[in-house]
Amino acid sequence: MHSVELLPDADTDRAVRDVWRQLADRGLPSQAHHRHPTNRPHLTLATADRLPPETRAEVLGVLAEALPVPLRLDGVVWWSGRVRVLAWTVRPEPPLLRLHGAVWRILRDTPGTGALPPLLAPARWVPHITLGRGAAARWAAADEESAALTAGAAFGAVTGEWTSARRYDSVTRTVTSLVP
Repeated sequence: MHSVELLPDADTDRAVRDVWRQLADRGLPSQAHHRHPTNRPHLTLATADRLPPETRAEVLGVLAEALPVPLRLDGVVWWSGRVRVLAWTVRPEPPLLRLHGAVWRILRDTPGTGALPPLLAPARWVPHITLGRGAAARWAAADEESAALTAGAAFGAVTGEWTSARRYDSVTRTVTSLVP
């Protein structure tokens, strides 16, 4: 699986990593525990089974033209299931929505990319940065409240810019810059 991801400016990256550290310091699931060198705050625009070179070139062109894009983190969201996820919501401002739609259409309309997950389709996409994820049993009700307060109250809204992009290959666990 290949994902196209936006990366925030340095100040926003630090703010997210600070929340990761605060969650970890409280013994809560946190992305700070994910030690792979590719782990960093990001926003997934789209994923596909394959990204052929011509598709990467087209995506690169769209990204190079659009970036930087304004960024605003201003709330938290929970996803439940076997794995619980706490995420900082990204306000879906028009420039971000246009960029997301353009990348989605490129991947959808290019033969050879394979299946695209429906949850990342423009009508269903919930832009977010993951703060913590873990088995539901690791999140007690009190922990969920504490985690939400840590993320939401500690920083309120954070503004910045999406300044660059990368491709993440989940098979090789490598990243490649998508913006020159």
